[in-house]
Amino acid sequence: MDRSHPRRLLFTLALILGLGVVGVASVAFGMRDISFTDVWAALQGHTDTVDQAAAHQRIPRTILAMIIGAALAVSGTTMQAITRNPLADPGIFGVLAGAALAVVIGIAFFGLNNQVSTFFVAIIGSAAAAIFVYTVGSLGGAGATPLTLALAGAATAAAATSLVSAILLPRVDVMDTFRFWQIGNVGGADFEQMALAAPFLIVGGLLCWGSATGLNALALGDDIATGLGARTGTTRLVSTLGAVTLCGVATALAGPIGFVGLIIPHLCRLLVGTDHRWLMPITALAGAILLVSADTLGRVVNRPSEIAVAVLTPIIGAPLFIWIVRRTKAREL
Repeated sequence: MDRSHPRRLLFTLALILGLGVVGVASVAFGMRDISFTDVWAALQGHTDTVDQAAAHQRIPRTILAMIIGAALAVSGTTMQAITRNPLADPGIFGVLAGAALAVVIGIAFFGLNNQVSTFFVAIIGSAAAAIFVYTVGSLGGAGATPLTLALAGAATAAAATSLVSAILLPRVDVMDTFRFWQIGNVGGADFEQMALAAPFLIVGGLLCWGSATGLNALALGDDIATGLGARTGTTRLVSTLGAVTLCGVATALAGPIGFVGLIIPHLCRLLVGTDHRWLMPITALAGAILLVSADTLGRVVNRPSEIAVAVLTPIIGAPLFIWIVRRTKAREL
C-alpha cells in the first residue's frame, strides 16, 4: 500500500471537517451575527425568529460558495494538468471573462432569459476564450509556453471585461441587475438555479475526474504517456470539455471569480502530491473552503456593507501568482 494514502485520507477528512466549520461560520457571521443555537434551528428549517430567518437566508449563499469554489478549483487543476502550465487558471487564461461576455451578449442583444440556455452560452464562451488564448499563445517559434499563455489570457480577460463594461454601462435600467457580470458575487444564491446547474456541474466534474489517470500520464510528457498506452488526444479533449463546463456554469451562477483555480491546486499539490485521482476531490474541498471563507470575510470586515468575493480572491491570489512566476525558471517561460 502506498504510504501516502493514509496522509491523503487524513487530509481529506480534515478538509471535510474544515468545510463544515466554515459553512457554519458563514451562516452565523455577516452584517448581523447569529447565535449557533439559531443557526442550528435554521438548518432544521425553523424561521420563527428574525435571527433564524436571517440564518435561513444565508444557507443557499453558503452552499453556492461551496459549489463555485469547488468547480473553479477542479477546473484550474485540470487546466494546469492539460497544459503542464503552473500559471494556468480560468481567470488568468480569460476563460471566466469569456463566459461572462458571452452571457452578457446573449442577455443584452438576444433576450436570453432562460437559465439553462445561459449555462450553454457560458460554456460556449468559456470554450471560445480557451481556444483563442491557446491559439494566440502558440504563435511564434517557441510555441505555447507558460508565460505566453498567461500574457495572452491576461489580454483576453482585459478585453472581454472591457466589452462587458461597454455593453452594460449605457444600459442604466439593467446595470444593477448585471453588476455581478463585472465583479463576481455569490449574494444572489438561489436553490432553483443551483438545481438547474447541478447536472452540468456533475457532468463537468466527472469528465475531469474521469480523466485523472490520463492526466497523470500527461505529466510525464506526450511521448512517455503514449508509450504507456494513454490516449493523449482523448484525455485532453475530455478534460478540457469538463474544465470549460465547470468554468462556464460557475460563471453563469456567480459571475467571474478569479484566482481560486490558481491558488488551490498549488497548495494541495504541496500537501498531497500530484496524483490527480486524489488531487481532484481534495482541491474541490479546499476550493469550497477558500470561497466560503472569502465570502464570510467580505461580509464581516466592512459592516454594514459587504465586499464582493471576487474582490478578495485576487488580493489573496496575486502574491501567490507573483511567487509562481518568480519560481518558474526562465527557460520554462
